[in-house]
Amino acid sequence: MSGADTAEIAVEALSKAQAATELARLAELIARLNEAYHGRDAPEVPDAEFDMLRRRNEAIEARFPTLIREDSPSVQVGAAPDGAFGKHRHLVPMLSLDNVFGAEEFEAFVGKAVRFLGLDEAQAAALQFVGEPKIDGLSISLTYEKGRFVRGTTRGDGTVGEDVTANLKTLRDLPLRLKGEAPELIEIRGEVFLGKAVFLAINEAQEAAGEKGFANPRNAAAGSLRQLDPKVTAKRPLSLFAYAMGAASAPVATSHWAYLERLKAWGFTVNPLSTLLAGKAEAEPFFERMARDRAALDYDIDGVVYKIDDLVLQERLGFAGRAPRWAIAWKFPAEQAVTRLLSIEVQVGRTGALTPVAHLEPVNVGGVLVARATLHNEDEIARKDVRVGDLVKVQRAGDVIPQILGVVPEPGRERSAPFVMPGHCPVCGAMAERPEGEAIRRCEGGLTCPAQVVERLIHFVSRLAFDIDGLGDRSIREFHEAGLVRAPGDIFRLRTHEAEIAGREGWGALSARNLVRAIEARRVIPLSRFIYALGIRRVGESNAKLLARHYGSYAIWTAQMRAAAVIGSEARQELGEITGIGGAIADEIVAFFAEPHNRATLEDLLGQITVESERAGGDGKLSGKVIVFTGSLSTMTRPEAKATAERLGAKVTDSVSKKTDLVVLGAEAGSKARKAAELGIDTLDEAGWRELAGMPPV
Repeated sequence: MSGADTAEIAVEALSKAQAATELARLAELIARLNEAYHGRDAPEVPDAEFDMLRRRNEAIEARFPTLIREDSPSVQVGAAPDGAFGKHRHLVPMLSLDNVFGAEEFEAFVGKAVRFLGLDEAQAAALQFVGEPKIDGLSISLTYEKGRFVRGTTRGDGTVGEDVTANLKTLRDLPLRLKGEAPELIEIRGEVFLGKAVFLAINEAQEAAGEKGFANPRNAAAGSLRQLDPKVTAKRPLSLFAYAMGAASAPVATSHWAYLERLKAWGFTVNPLSTLLAGKAEAEPFFERMARDRAALDYDIDGVVYKIDDLVLQERLGFAGRAPRWAIAWKFPAEQAVTRLLSIEVQVGRTGALTPVAHLEPVNVGGVLVARATLHNEDEIARKDVRVGDLVKVQRAGDVIPQILGVVPEPGRERSAPFVMPGHCPVCGAMAERPEGEAIRRCEGGLTCPAQVVERLIHFVSRLAFDIDGLGDRSIREFHEAGLVRAPGDIFRLRTHEAEIAGREGWGALSARNLVRAIEARRVIPLSRFIYALGIRRVGESNAKLLARHYGSYAIWTAQMRAAAVIGSEARQELGEITGIGGAIADEIVAFFAEPHNRATLEDLLGQITVESERAGGDGKLSGKVIVFTGSLSTMTRPEAKATAERLGAKVTDSVSKKTDLVVLGAEAGSKARKAAELGIDTLDEAGWRELAGMPPV
């Protein structure tokens, strides 16, 4: 089943199989949108509407927690840094925030934090929050050593960002030396933005110079900061609000509010609208006030960020995937518009999925001109009864192209005939079958279908995969049509066609030479990126990283995947036991290696490139260790214990086996304790675990 066909099925109506397919679609889709937003400063959807896609992902995960994927948007941040700038690894990852869109969802966020911490009613009522307007700008990290500004980086992919130190030094709001006493080393996070008046002035200057203006202040801020020449940045009066801390060599404060006061004392500008809230009941009135005053502000905001004020509680709560458990963004709602549906086109994706796309009379939705919208699948078209010629309501809600919400009635107007999906692939003519129980039709042509081949090649060179500069969608289609690139290995043989490429329309000797250089620079690739680049169904960026860390090398991974083809084999069992790799994902991986064409493609490709091994586990003190918690814990909740272990690099499983390294025994440990003893596995009581994890004794 293709995610394109599950995209509009209501969450509560999804079967488990449909949910798995939809989560796979969402993971891949949101990764692409993040890359456009953070990597190219060219968002394809407004933030508020992009968030609606993530909300759907979260709702499905809440209903089917066993289907949560390692490449879920809940563990993804940003995009890979641009090669035009130097790269720098953040001392503490720059993660993102989960979102809510109403008081009920905010209440649920607070409830989760309370349960995670095991707080009683009185303790929960005493929780204080800090409310901060959510600036729609570019997130940055500022590193100070002995009070002196030494480095500034963009968020990048959350782990590695772009070094924009020289450009940041042109900002008047950025102190080059901190006032007063500060830690020897500290990372300070903030948001770079352009005021509305400044943005309008910049666009007027751009237009006067005959250049294209920026779409919005966020794009203008990002484009101004990411200039290769700092003199250009200096001409654009960027502003900075500081609001968070990364790494620090010494404690700074005991509460977030006190930390904001320290920021001001050091010389930073802190948003004056930030407010200390006595309890969760004050969150909604603060949000309503920000929504009311939003238009009068001189800068764009797209919601309110709420943070639990107590830094000790923040440390205990930690992070879930890509987002902190102690903070949430309450976002403003998306925008909608009404326009005419002109035609319906059926497109074919890299997995053969047939997706109907609506062509619309162009309409402005949230500041973006929309001319296409997804119709997802034939069931959804029938459910909404959408027909060519209808007046339809459109919303930019996080898809690559916007969604059609439904038909706007026009009494007395004669409508066209209902749309019927084709029974054959519109590209290669092969049968387009819809298996029983599935929502989509899929071209049966496989790799004989040009559309699927091209889409897979486009995925192969994409930013999160081989990331080859100058080799995008258009170039891949051009080279495939010319017979220069039919398989991934052909990309690395393009150097033999440099003269031919130089002679093609729109190229030239310099651009052809730059392309060859970019390709040559990608002949060595980490295993995780390589796995992602293969485009195996249901294997997104995070699942690829998970597989790479688990197996370590290409040789081991491929050998184990071939062995996993035997149902019940040790290799198949090991694959299924990897946290985040469920049965459906394992089936797709095994099926990929069972296909002779895929094995031949890999053999050809490995003759052109080198795949670097990756160390299993993370950088924590328990990296690679497999830990089981059993029995009742008295000083922490089970989720807190698991989160602590994972933060230290361990893998937490629910069953004891010969692969288990440590079992932590709580009260009434039971059968798992006995099995650990039988297998000779090390055990610790709760106090011993706290000591091992570096937690203070209770």
